[in-house]
Amino acid sequence: MATAPALPGGFELPLEPRLPRLGSVDAVGLEERALALSRRSIKKGAKVFALDLAIRAMDLTTLEGADTPGKVGALATKGVRPDPSDPGVPSVAAICVYPNLVPAALARTRGTGVKVASVATAFPSGQAPLEVKLEEVRAVVAMGAHEVDMVIDRGAFLSGRYAQVYDEVVRAREVCAGKAHLKVILETGELGTYDNVRRAALLAIAGGADFIKTSTGKAATNATLPVALCMLETIRDVYEDTGRVVGMKVAGGIRQAKQAVQYLVQVHETLGVAWLTPDRYRIGASSLLNDILMQLRKERTGRYQNPDYFTVD
Repeated sequence: MATAPALPGGFELPLEPRLPRLGSVDAVGLEERALALSRRSIKKGAKVFALDLAIRAMDLTTLEGADTPGKVGALATKGVRPDPSDPGVPSVAAICVYPNLVPAALARTRGTGVKVASVATAFPSGQAPLEVKLEEVRAVVAMGAHEVDMVIDRGAFLSGRYAQVYDEVVRAREVCAGKAHLKVILETGELGTYDNVRRAALLAIAGGADFIKTSTGKAATNATLPVALCMLETIRDVYEDTGRVVGMKVAGGIRQAKQAVQYLVQVHETLGVAWLTPDRYRIGASSLLNDILMQLRKERTGRYQNPDYFTVD
């Protein structure tokens, strides 16, 4: 068996095939490249493609305490037909909701290509006993959720209990296997350093994550361009070293079409065209869709549409 990547504290992941060595992230170089990529200009045709892709890759999300079945149903309807006046505008990739609202989302998306994702494992804190977390995963999978967005236990990670973090991902993956895709949220704003982001990403990948995800959207700091690039480079290194394909999801604070395009440029330049698909890349957002619809209308007609034209998410 190939040597597994060593982690601090003497813990080694029993991986086959081998994942890349942890290494150390060059923070200055990472931030400079993220800034340079954010300044890339793209031509009109490429911009329309990027805006269209941003919709197709979107996890249209509502994760509020005041969410109701009616609100989720309305959001799902919008996700299926973002612009009823323009059938050329694609559906979003998924509707992301709390566990008890999975049935409402499924009822409104049935017969469409839109998936239903549910957060789980004591979202957003991850602070609950393992069996409680796993029971929540079992419940949403039994309800019919196509995707599960779990959170890692940042307290365990930051106190060096890497085996616990890895094991929780493995156990959640076992519940989802063959039934739902597993997206693992790192909550990067709480991890402190790029080295920790890379380490947490590798733990999630080693545990069987189909996607790694930046944030819950509930922390003080959510997705940032340097952090997203760090995660993309980790995915690239894993792919180059093992051939394994892992998806990426950015979430939290992405409200403008310009931001979505910047993140997509990163994907193109780091992982290539193969990752420019909803099967490998997602953008989690609640208020982004309307801005993208406005920008698309402007690109196609030459003028901006009044924001009131589109329904409020």
